[in-house]
Amino acid sequence: PKKFLENNDCALWMYTPKKEMPSYYRNADGDDCWFIHKGEGLVETDFGPLKYRKGDYIVLPRGTTYRFFPSGKENFYLLIEAASEYELPDRGQLGRQAFFDPGVLEIPKAEPSKTGPTGKGPDGKPEWEIKIKREGTYTSFFYPYNQLDIEGWKGDLFSWKLNVEDIRPIVSARFHLPPSVHTTLVAKNFVICTFAPRPMETGDPKAQRVPFFHRNIDYDEVIFYHAGDFFSRENIGPAMVTWHPQGFHHGPHPKALANQFTKEFADEYAVMIDTVNPLKAVDAAGACEVADYRYSWKAK
Repeated sequence: PKKFLENNDCALWMYTPKKEMPSYYRNADGDDCWFIHKGEGLVETDFGPLKYRKGDYIVLPRGTTYRFFPSGKENFYLLIEAASEYELPDRGQLGRQAFFDPGVLEIPKAEPSKTGPTGKGPDGKPEWEIKIKREGTYTSFFYPYNQLDIEGWKGDLFSWKLNVEDIRPIVSARFHLPPSVHTTLVAKNFVICTFAPRPMETGDPKAQRVPFFHRNIDYDEVIFYHAGDFFSRENIGPAMVTWHPQGFHHGPHPKALANQFTKEFADEYAVMIDTVNPLKAVDAAGACEVADYRYSWKAK
């Protein structure tokens, strides 16, 4: 994985595997939330395996041992690494079934591992490697048996997944709701929101149908564009990312603002990460930056 944004609370990574991970992996620094933008396969965990597909969020708590086995060559995953635990948001008077029913969350069922070893030991016999990340440093442990050969687990800590197709957005016919209504997961000092297909504000002829102009005073705003027609942005396609730092005003592009009343349905999937503390661009960010993005608000 290649890291492109980070602060002390979270880090964002891109991962485009061509084959299975070369070893098992355990993050001792925080919880991992993987978003499957493209691809499908199996992720083995020490709670059991989970099959995944396009549009899945996969939450792997701190200390979970896991390994991805993609089934094809075209894969693109977004990793949102949290220094704290992921929790579901409180929906207040809407009730716990709002946005998505917790009953659609899929958890693994323990079973013996069906995957092979990660290498051979000095004696030529199979061995299984686990890479453990702690304070950004990786340490490898080697075992003569598969640590994920499990028969069961107990407790209320486990890995789980949610597909964006199971999300039912909260909408209003007469008022453009703020992005916070789309919050999917909550962690310390940041949230993950999901924009899913939804009807636009057609109940009032004067209701704004595109995002407000705003300055992000309290949060850095990162949006990963997954699929669909991103109406409020021009020249934005799947797998692209926008990052709007705190205090920098922005809003819909001129064409979207002018044509907002011609749209009755927002056909889009996107993942938004809002962070209380400012993010910093690292590693891969400079290599994929669209330098002229700031000019995209100029009228044509």
